[in-house]
Amino acid sequence: SKATVSVLYWRGLGEANRNKSMIRFILLQNRSGKTRLSKWYTAFEEDEREKIKQEIHRMITTREARYTNFVEWRKYKVVYRRYAGLYFSFCIDLNDNELAYLENIHFLVEVLDHYFGNVCELDLVFNFHKVYMAIDELFLAGEVQETSKGGILGRLQEIEMQE
Repeated sequence: SKATVSVLYWRGLGEANRNKSMIRFILLQNRSGKTRLSKWYTAFEEDEREKIKQEIHRMITTREARYTNFVEWRKYKVVYRRYAGLYFSFCIDLNDNELAYLENIHFLVEVLDHYFGNVCELDLVFNFHKVYMAIDELFLAGEVQETSKGGILGRLQEIEMQE
């Protein structure tokens, strides 16, 4: 109803939530450009997704190490970090905190490392469904859902026991 809408705007929930910051997509790519995992929270056509994957890979792998781990891209920012031979990239809104998402990338890697016991690229390839489960426990609809490593790992173990 109209009264509910005006109350939501009065409380600051209307317009702010419509433009709420979030992760647009997550890419895990190796050095040669092979995308090992992608999670999309914003709708893109399939051909556009392929272009994005190539563009992001080309952009982050050619950057010198002396530059920061975030770069403006189109109307977003890409925050990335390299672990061994894998690049973890998050596409976020321009007004988001880059350092918070660098921490989220590191937290995701820590969770995967504990879950798989020293995670490697092959774990991502052969157990991609488990990686998606871990990502889904951390992020919901492009927003941080859980920040407790123990809570996430506990839920992942519960799910695994049910299989």
